[in-house]
Amino acid sequence: MEIKPRLIHKTHMTYLPTTLPVNFYGFPDGKVYLIYSRFYEINFDKSGLEFVFAEHEEFYYDYNSDKLILKNNVQKHFQFSPEQVDKPDPIIKVIKVYRSINSYNEAQKILYNLTAR
Repeated sequence: MEIKPRLIHKTHMTYLPTTLPVNFYGFPDGKVYLIYSRFYEINFDKSGLEFVFAEHEEFYYDYNSDKLILKNNVQKHFQFSPEQVDKPDPIIKVIKVYRSINSYNEAQKILYNLTAR
């Protein structure tokens, strides 16, 4: 049986540089990834939509117990609520930006493939 990442938080109001939804995923290896979309300018009067794939570097996700844990937290049992993953000034590492994706469903499949390596 294949173990799939879990959607741990979805928000429409975020601290990230976008006015569009952001999805946060917890993976079996403990990493927390996020996908968000934003507009970019193609020409003076035309814009497009790009999807940003990033790794959240401040949190660890315990897949078995479904707990979100701050990485520099000395007491690993102290759990954070999923909403706290979206915080001011997050430390994220952008993995890839795609401009050829049309939906969050497509983006989710690509994220699974990117992280399966």
